[in-house]
Parts: sequence; structure tokens; C-alpha cells
Amino acid sequence: MLSRLLEYMPALLNGAWVTLFIASAAIAVGFVGALLLRSMQHTHIRVIRWFSRVYQSFFRGTPMLVQLLILFYIPPALNWDINPYFAAIAALGMNSAAYQAEILRAGFQAIPAGHGEAASIMGLSPWQNLWYVQVPQVVRYTLPSLISEMGDIVKGSAIVSVITITDLMRVGRQLVGTTYRPIEVFVLVGLLYLVMVTFIQLAGRYVERRWKAQS
Repeated sequence: MLSRLLEYMPALLNGAWVTLFIASAAIAVGFVGALLLRSMQHTHIRVIRWFSRVYQSFFRGTPMLVQLLILFYIPPALNWDINPYFAAIAALGMNSAAYQAEILRAGFQAIPAGHGEAASIMGLSPWQNLWYVQVPQVVRYTLPSLISEMGDIVKGSAIVSVITITDLMRVGRQLVGTTYRPIEVFVLVGLLYLVMVTFIQLAGRYVERRWKAQS
């Protein structure tokens, strides 16, 4: 049995790297999207504020699988070619943006008002104030929640296997189709997901300890 499990590992590890790539890109897209949503929520234009609320309601209130399939199938229906990896990253990233927006909102509220005033006095533009003053503080305040969201995206990324991406879950399904040993394969798949999520959590705790030690 051990020899069979070792035979599965190269293919499963390749799938795990694809999963990590898609999840990492989606987290980055989601973070930028969350900042944009925050800006929309604080604009004076009512239509933009309304759009941000509808966006969050849709992506928080519908299954991620449905969102993925919409982004994957609508462009071809309009005669637009779309790369499956782009569709996967976009769907996961847009979904994550809706959740990260709520996480970051709490972080921005925790920033003392005087910090923004000090940045203005120093001559920083609103963009510089956001990226160099506010965002670093927000990340520190919300790091545990952001790490939890990263883990959720890694686990949720298993759905991308339905659009022909050879991620960890799809590789596992392919191995089951050739070996007819679903228990062995899916136990390994589950363990690899666990390893990835645990690594993210440990890395987050390490960074958090370093920040606390420096403060």
C-alpha cells in the first residue's frame, strides 16, 4: 500500500502547486478588490455605493460554484475566449473580495483618526496615505481573519476542478478513475489540503509574533 501511495504523490503534488498558485492569485485579487469596494462604499455617488452593496450581497449569498460557472460559460456564449485559469482566479478573487471587504472594514475603523491627519500634514496624497499608512496597519489589525480567509480560499478552490483545471482535486479524481482506489487517493488529497492550510496558518502566526515582538 505504501508503494502505491508514493506512486500517487508526484501527480498530487503537481496538483497541489496548481491549487496554491490559483489560491494565492485569488487572494491578491480579492485584497485589491476589497480595497476598491471600500472606496466605493465611501463615495458620495449613490449608484456606486448601491453597486458595492449589491456586489457583496451577490457574492456572499450565492454558491461559489455558481459564480465560477457563470464566469466560465458566459464569455464563450458571447464569442469571447476565456482561459480556465483566468476564470478560476477571477471567480475566487471576486468572491474573496466580498468577504475581505468586511474584514478590512473593521481594520480601517481601528486606525486612529490622527494618523490620516498626520499623513496629510506630511504632504502625502490620499493614495500614498492609503498604501503606506493605512493598509499596513489594517493588515496588522486583521491578519488572523485574513489568514482564515486564505485557508477558506485554498479549500474552496477545489471547485475549479469542474472547469478542466488540473488542480489537486482534479488530479485526485483522475487517479481514482485509473486506480479504482478512492479511499486511498482522497485520504491523500485531504491530507495535502490540510498541510497547505496548516502551513498558511503557521506562517500567519509567525508573522504575527514577529510584528508583536517589533512593537
